[in-house]
Amino acid sequence: MPAASSPSRRPHSGNRRDDAARLAVLHAADDLLAENGFGALTVEAIARRAGVAKQTIYRWWPSKVEILLDTLIEDSDKRIPVPVEKPSAESVLRYLRGFARFVARDPAGKVLLALIAEAQHDAGTAKSFHQRYLGPRRAREREMLTRATEAGEVAPRLGADATMDALVGAIVYRALTGSSIPRGLVDTLVDDLLRPRAD
Repeated sequence: MPAASSPSRRPHSGNRRDDAARLAVLHAADDLLAENGFGALTVEAIARRAGVAKQTIYRWWPSKVEILLDTLIEDSDKRIPVPVEKPSAESVLRYLRGFARFVARDPAGKVLLALIAEAQHDAGTAKSFHQRYLGPRRAREREMLTRATEAGEVAPRLGADATMDALVGAIVYRALTGSSIPRGLVDTLVDDLLRPRAD
């Protein structure tokens, strides 16, 4: 759980970035977060790992949170894109299974969990996280469910947003608490919340 004018892409000030350096910074932030956690992550450490000047990073990003958001947006767009093909119950299930793998096993999933945790006690992080990542992804998830519902593939027992909260929330909770996410959990959630029920 983004076209050229997507609201998740924040315009950056300063010089035009060299793409290799930009990717080096994003990968360094991703790796250091997985190694040391959010609290120990600093722009200085990211600069050292990426081999770029700290001043260069600050020209491109105002904080480590914005670096992590760029990392999260790029990684989740590549690894867990919200389905846009012909809607089906199976495509929704595959998406949720992929999301569970992302937060449980993928180092990039740790970025999502770290930002969720930081957003609980930092208003600036919460605002940026909602504007740049959660809002745009939820809009695509809502569209996915709406199209699947209109096609008769799923029959949500709740509204689209509450349904996604119930589906994704259970997965994220287990990941945040360090619990495993069995495949059967995702399948059961989909069966209980989305599958059409015979009268």
